[in-house]
This record gives sequence, C-alpha cells and structure tokens, in this order.
Amino acid sequence: MRALVLDNEAVQALRDERHPKHRQVLAHLAGVVGRRRRGREVAVVVPTSVRVEAGWDRTRPAASAINRLRIADHTLDAGAANVAATIADELTVSVADAHLGAAVRPLPHDEVVVLTSDPGDITRVAGDRPVRPVRV
Repeated sequence: MRALVLDNEAVQALRDERHPKHRQVLAHLAGVVGRRRRGREVAVVVPTSVRVEAGWDRTRPAASAINRLRIADHTLDAGAANVAATIADELTVSVADAHLGAAVRPLPHDEVVVLTSDPGDITRVAGDRPVRPVRV
C-alpha cells in the first residue's frame, strides 16, 4: 500500500489550473489513478491545517474540481494535535508542517510520498518515519 500526502504548494497547484505547477501535480495524481486501476491500493491524504493554509474550503463552488479528486482529510484531532504540538515545539515549524508530520508518522503504508515545495522540512517533521519527499 502506498500513501500520497499533499503539502501546501501541491494543494495550491491543484486548486488553480493556471498555477505553474498544476500539470505537474495532476500528473502525480494520474499516477495514483493508474495504480488504483491496476489493483494497487493508494491513499491520497491532505492534513486539514494544510487545506486551511492553502485556502481550500471544500464547501465553496470554486472547489468543485479539486473536491472530485478523492483526497481524504487527515484531521487535527486531539491525538494528532498532541503529536503536532511536540513537533512544532521541537523543530520550530509551522502548524501545517507539524500537522503534516503528525499525519505521516502513524501511516501504515509501505511507501509514503509527500508532494511539497520544501523536502527538507518534510524529512525533519517525519521523524523516524521513512518518507519520500517529491519537490513540486
């Protein structure tokens, strides 16, 4: 099983077809669709604080295109908030980056790929969890 996690830049690129990285991020999601068709299980996840940072309100009509992409929310519940608070305190990172770290650390997937504009931060917040940050 594989997980694809979206960071702020990836969400911004998906929200706006004029974004210079829109096609690049869509290509990654097309790869996910292809894997699903071949029977491989792939989860696409976005931390809810990343959605906030990127301005993605699922209830707005302008979000209808990105909403169709079957991207699951990773909510900042009590447990995730505790992990994220520790990450933010220890590493001095943004709430969204700390939440991303809290989202990827417990994932039961064999391979975790994060689409991000800052691979260094992703490696730091992931802790001991092996992740493959892909720069967008």
